[in-house]
Amino acid sequence: MPLRQGRDTLPVKWVRPENIHLSLKFLGDVDDSREAELRSALQRAAGHRSEPRPLSLQVTGFGVFPDYRRPQVLWAGVAPDPALELLQHGVEQAFEPLGFPAEARAFRPHVTLGRSSRDARPRDFAGLEATLEQIPFDRTVTVGELDLVQSTLRPDGPVYQVKCHERLS
Repeated sequence: MPLRQGRDTLPVKWVRPENIHLSLKFLGDVDDSREAELRSALQRAAGHRSEPRPLSLQVTGFGVFPDYRRPQVLWAGVAPDPALELLQHGVEQAFEPLGFPAEARAFRPHVTLGRSSRDARPRDFAGLEATLEQIPFDRTVTVGELDLVQSTLRPDGPVYQVKCHERLS
């Protein structure tokens, strides 16, 4: 079952292309009155890098969270990159004093492609692991901005609004 054909048969809600992104930190519900301090934290995080230039990231392979028996998230992987890890660490450091604790689990960079439907059953994903392993995917992308994004959940999917962005170049 090629993934392309599986788009219509897998019980997955696919991310719209314009919503594809790489999250460095999820803040949760934040009052609009805090926007100025969040902007300052984002500026500190973007300026924290020793070499302020765009990142070149390798997006390669596919996988799922938490496991193939009952996948909840289908993703494309982002190869480990020291500059990305330093940037993510800088984001953690910039937002922690504002009451956003550092993530306890290790940073696993990925791009979410879809989420399983609530009524999905394990048998719906039979063979998915083998299928994903057979799909060659390896792209290099250039990331030039760090964005603070507000997410509004709607029945037809989230709507993202960029509140501010900082150039990495």
